[in-house]
Amino acid sequence: MFSGLAEQLRKREQQGLLRRRRILESPQASRVAIDGCDYLAFCSNDYLGLANDPRLIEAACVGAKRYGVGAGASHLINGHSAAHHDLEQVLAAFTGFPQALLFSTGYMANIGVVTALVGREDAVFADKLNHASLNDAVLLSRTRFIRYAHNDMAALARRLASTDARRKLVISDAVFSMEGDIAPISELLALCQQYQAVLLLDDAHGFGVLGKQGRGSLSQVADNRAYHAPNLVYMATLGKAAGVFGAFVAAQPEVIETLIQSAHSYIYTTATPPLLAQALLTSLHVIENEEWRRDTLQRHIAQLKQGVQSLPWPLLPSVTPIQPLLIGDSKEAVRVSERLRERGILVPAIRPPTVPQGTARLRISLSAVHRPEDIQQLIEALHQSAAA
Repeated sequence: MFSGLAEQLRKREQQGLLRRRRILESPQASRVAIDGCDYLAFCSNDYLGLANDPRLIEAACVGAKRYGVGAGASHLINGHSAAHHDLEQVLAAFTGFPQALLFSTGYMANIGVVTALVGREDAVFADKLNHASLNDAVLLSRTRFIRYAHNDMAALARRLASTDARRKLVISDAVFSMEGDIAPISELLALCQQYQAVLLLDDAHGFGVLGKQGRGSLSQVADNRAYHAPNLVYMATLGKAAGVFGAFVAAQPEVIETLIQSAHSYIYTTATPPLLAQALLTSLHVIENEEWRRDTLQRHIAQLKQGVQSLPWPLLPSVTPIQPLLIGDSKEAVRVSERLRERGILVPAIRPPTVPQGTARLRISLSAVHRPEDIQQLIEALHQSAAA
């Protein structure tokens, strides 16, 4: 068995697909220390630059003094603190839903929602570029797994029309994590209403970044009735733009109560430390009130797009902080990433199976705490790497 595993690893390395962990020795920021070296980093999901914000650190310290460092139990035993409860109420109000429920991670939230809402007699319809957590959730639910081409609403409509499933659940990223593009949310909502399906929208990369006051992808939908749609379930993470940790699901009361009673990934795990919930209450206040962070991101995106136009590799279309530079070949993507690293810049190479074969890329992640000169340094290094 173990010799077979070793052979699999050897082949993965030959194909340029072996992943290695590096040790971060500093707080998350635009410039980081990793493995004893300093780098300009374009590989973080800390889109608003809040992961090392002094106000969040102070709030976490206040939470630790009040609640300690561990929750000590699951939410349904006695681990559900006042900080957790307050955060759920604030998240519901912030996103415009009646109720919200905290989960430890986005992965656990997606698994909890899907497995609690559908089973063997049902069907799930999934965009082919959805995050792995959504795909794994469907497999765990043992329901019928029906996939449609990326953002192809005509294909989704045909599949919804042809099913005889008891319950129908459509699942989609709001912002696709490796593409940076945005799902056609209005069309998804309309199709789900037409075919009496539930929509689970994963806004991990839109929450805090998109929409007025960072309220997420839904706030860009023209029809505000989306927030009150009984068939909409909204999930977002709190470790990306919010800068801390965790995730939440927002929906109608009967959905939230069903998750509390039936979602194994909520019921059978220790609650996250209350000090994190305390920090997140401060984070939400910053997200809501500091519009300059999102304005800065848009300027960075425009600067990058302008600066890389003459490169041999195109940027995929994206208006989000996720700016994928399409290289194609996996080994070439790794080589370009290494050339940048040698110049003191970290940009990860994303390869299959995370992305389809032949679409390896550099995933450039921008942050509000990057400076214009940081973006220019990246642009110049990319041009030098292309010429090498």
